Parts: sequence; C-alpha cells; structure tokens
Amino acid sequence: MKYQNKNIFIGLLVFIIGISSCDVDRFPETALSDPSFWRNENDLQLATNYLYTYLPGLPVTSDVWSDDAFGKAPNSISDGTRIAPATDGGYNSPYRLIRAANNIIEKAPRALESGVDLAIVDRYIAEAKFFRAWAYFSLVQRYGDVPLIVESLDEDDDELYAPADPREDIVEVIYSDLDEAAENLPVPSEMDGADYGRISSTSALAFKSRVALFEGTRAKYHGYGNPQSHLTLAKEAAEACMNSDEHSLFNSYFDLYQYAGEGPQNKENILVKQYGVNVSESILSHTTQRTLETGASNPTRALANSYLMSDGLPIEKSPLYSQPENIMDVFENRDPRMLATFFKEGDEYIGTQPTFNVPNLSFQRTGFANRRYANLTDWQNSRSYMDYAVIRYAEVLLNYAEAIYELDGAITDGELDNSINLLRERAGVARLDNAFASANGLDMLAEIRRERRVELALEGFRYWDLIRWKIAEDVLPQDVLGNYFFEDEFGSDVTPNVNEDNIIVLQAAENRSFDPDRDYLWPLPINELGLNPALEQNPNW
Repeated sequence: MKYQNKNIFIGLLVFIIGISSCDVDRFPETALSDPSFWRNENDLQLATNYLYTYLPGLPVTSDVWSDDAFGKAPNSISDGTRIAPATDGGYNSPYRLIRAANNIIEKAPRALESGVDLAIVDRYIAEAKFFRAWAYFSLVQRYGDVPLIVESLDEDDDELYAPADPREDIVEVIYSDLDEAAENLPVPSEMDGADYGRISSTSALAFKSRVALFEGTRAKYHGYGNPQSHLTLAKEAAEACMNSDEHSLFNSYFDLYQYAGEGPQNKENILVKQYGVNVSESILSHTTQRTLETGASNPTRALANSYLMSDGLPIEKSPLYSQPENIMDVFENRDPRMLATFFKEGDEYIGTQPTFNVPNLSFQRTGFANRRYANLTDWQNSRSYMDYAVIRYAEVLLNYAEAIYELDGAITDGELDNSINLLRERAGVARLDNAFASANGLDMLAEIRRERRVELALEGFRYWDLIRWKIAEDVLPQDVLGNYFFEDEFGSDVTPNVNEDNIIVLQAAENRSFDPDRDYLWPLPINELGLNPALEQNPNW
C-alpha cells in the first residue's frame, strides 16, 4: 500500500506557489531574507523543504556511463568522446544548493529570538549541513578541486572570483558537516510518520561512509593524500550506522524497487526521494518504466556475467554453468538478484504486452531488458509514484566490508557474516568465507567488489566505482557486448552486429577510449572559466 505522508512536498508546493515570481537562482536571498521570516519552526521547515528538491531522481540512465548498461546509442562519457561543455555539466546546480543551505545555516538562529527551542533550530541547521555536504561531494567527485564557499555571498564579493580550493579541504568540510548533522538529527525511530523522508542521524552516518570510502579508495589507487584516514572514517561511520539498530535488510530484493518496498516499515531505506501517491495526489511523478522500456539503459553482458551461480561461484568456475542455448538458459541457477533485475519470459510487462517474452532488439539493443520499477498500472497511467531509495542499508554493509579489506588487506568470517553474507542470505546465494575463497581460488577483494556490483546494479554506482578504483582505463575501452544472438527467439526483424562467438556487439573497442591523464576528472564548463578567470580547467581538457 502506498505510504500516504508526503509532507515535505506538500509543504514545498505551497511554499513555491507563494514565491513563484522569484528568480530561482536568487531564491534563498531574495525570498527568505525578509525580517518577518525565520520566526517559527514552520518557517524553518519550509525553508529546508526547498533543499529536498535537490535529491536526485531515479538513476535511469547514469549506468550507461559505465560497462553495466548501454542505451540505444553510444554514450560520450563511456566511450571517451565528450568535450568540455559550454554551460553547467553538473557544476551549477550543486552551487545553487550550497547557496540555499548556507542561507539557512546563517539565518535559522534568528528563530531563537522568537522563542524557538535550540534543539529545533539545530535540527534544521543540521539538515542544511547534510545538503551542503551532499552538494560538495557531487562537485568533488566530478571536478576535484572547486571553490569552497561556506557563507552567503553578495554579487560583488571577491570570493566569487577566488581560485579553486584543494579537494582535501572540501572533504574535511563535508566530514564536519556530516558529523554535526549526525549529532543534531534524530534517529529514525524518534521521528513520527509525518517526518518520514526527512534526513535522519543515520542518513548522515551512511552518507559519510559513502564519501569516506570514495575518498579513501580514490586516494589509495590514484596515489595521493592519506587513504588510511579516509578508510578508517568509512569503516567507523558504517559501523556506527550498523550499531544504531535502526536499520535492517528488507525481506525481498525485487520489492525494493516496487511499491511494496516503500514507507517506514522498510528499515533498509535510509534516505528516500518521495513521489506522489496516485493520479489524484500527483505531487511529483516519474516515467522510469516507459523510459527503460524504450531502451534508455539496457544491461550488458559484462553485468550479466558478474552474477554468481547459486553455489556462490562465478560462471567461469562453477560446475552449474554451461553455455546457454536459449534466452532462459542465461538465468539458470543464477543469483536470484539477476532474475529480479533482468526481464525474462513470463514476467508482468506492459499494457500492450502484459507478459514479457523476449527483448525487442530495436530498443533493448543488448538483448537484455531492465526490469527495475516495472508496474503494469503505472505503464497504463504513463506515470509512476514509486519512491527512490537514495541511500539504503545494503550500501552501508558493502561500504563496511570494503573499507575493512582496503584497510587491513583481509576480512574475517565474522565481518563477512555481518555484512556481505546478510545480502547473500537474502538473495539465496551461498555464503562467502575465507576457506571457500581459498578452496576455489577466489580473490576476496574481487568478490567484495562483485557483491557491490550486483547488489547495487543499475543504481548509478558503477561508473564512480571504476573511477575510484582507477580501473576505468582498463574497463571502459573494451568492446561493449550484449547477450548471445538467439535468432530463433529474437527474430530477424533486427540483425545486430555479432562477433565470432555469436555475441551481440554494441560498440567495438576501436571506437572507445579513456585517457587516464584526463578522464578521471570532468571538464569545468567553459562559461565558468570565463566568469572566474582564477579557475583553471582540469588537466588536458
């Protein structure tokens, strides 16, 4: 049943209607600086509601940047053909969020003069600090060094024309903001139903584990900074979230991406972007299923082959695996998470074809089809209200396991049981331990990374994992491959390119590249360099 509380967005809708004539870029300063504002908790809540509009939507197409998905055409990030953008490119939106967060951090204390309790003020400041950390992490991931702005600025402030600050300084501010957020925000069990969807203490801890793992492994494999310090913070933050006893895994992996996985009863959801309730309460909706149906992000062979057999062994080692002779053979004896992620014959599909048969190669060009967020009623309505779990507890468990191994070069069976094996137990895959890995010649770090890949498949993580592990230069220039071409099943309406093994080839390696001296950072927008001459373009762009 769809969870009914949408207070953040209902309140925000009223708020936006009231200031709709304002320039959005200048909204925090122009609309909220009036002395009559910042007087009570409602004012603080309305102001922070605006920040929630910056939570990302469903990661429908971001995996086409990586080797896990391919759309209907090559992607310029994935194949190395992009050029520096003239505007934005992911640079401006985070700074708008930072500006709004800084405004709240500075002005929320005015409510104390009207008798608002300090703990209430601190809570909304903590929410703002979480979002400031969120914005700066998105900038550091892409660009590395960027200007660090932690106060509201006027249009003529010199700081607007300052050079970029080192990424290390920015990350320290992120950690500080998240620590304060974790300290001043309630845990989920202390939040009533009306607060579902707001940032909690465990949201800050979980996100800190994400940031610190990214920075720790990136520093380690790219050879800079103090990776051990970041990795220690990643482990500690994940452990604190785990020890809070506020979260646990949901009972169904498939239902994580369906209406059944919504609401506060799903303790795996740590931070959720909420959508509307139904067509009569359509505050916010999305068309993810229709977008995927038409081929925006199709799983690749590389992703398919990463799923283990049910005995816990990879396909190249398991006696359960044999080369498939038809499409359904591909799914035989595989990790059930593959069946929950890929469409297969018999699955409920769309209004014009209620039961799935085979992928349509005109759209699902890899010969695999993405099953996430599929719902027949939503398809018929041309809109969906399924929420997006921006952070879920499974990621925290994966962050914990990876941080331990990267710190120590080893992980105990007990630590595996407290993390990865919880995920495998839910999925119905054999347990991983050190004896099993040794007996079967498995590399433990590779298996930890594999578990991350399949558990978080098509959720937008893979590209950034390739970047931080410094393996994008090896992975992305390879052929992009799909399923075997089973002509009797796929039909002859579309004849794809295939290789000597009768495997669909979407893009040949000769047309793909990754420059390790350039592509591990994104290019700054050209107009930003013109607006601020002190900024320098990232190397070789």
